[in-house]
Amino acid sequence: MNKSTNHAFVNQMLVGALVMICFSGSLGFSTVWLRHAISLTADRNRQMETKLAEINRHIDETTAAIAAEKSPDALVRRNDEWHLGLVPPREPQVVRVPDDVEQRLMAKNHAELYAANEGSVVTPVVFNLGGGR
Repeated sequence: MNKSTNHAFVNQMLVGALVMICFSGSLGFSTVWLRHAISLTADRNRQMETKLAEINRHIDETTAAIAAEKSPDALVRRNDEWHLGLVPPREPQVVRVPDDVEQRLMAKNHAELYAANEGSVVTPVVFNLGGGR
């Protein structure tokens, strides 16, 4: 079998054309698949944004309801409705302590310890690094 050069050239052109058609078809398929994936992601993103807006609205409503219940008028009304007998706070609500709080609490917690040692003489402890006295 002797092939002419024309048939060999036609076969190469046919194979090249088929390869190009398959390549361009796979590119087209990939483009369509990628656009579909982008569309699905955009839809999920839109759904999540809607859900987030709904959650933020619910949080705002809850915050407004809490603020309404924390108002002084609402507290007085609840006190009267539920017969709690609570008294409104008097001024000043905050009292500043002028001295050191830690020292005052330590003295308060260890008052009996300090009271027992009032008559005795306290000797300081000295540490010598050399080990001698």
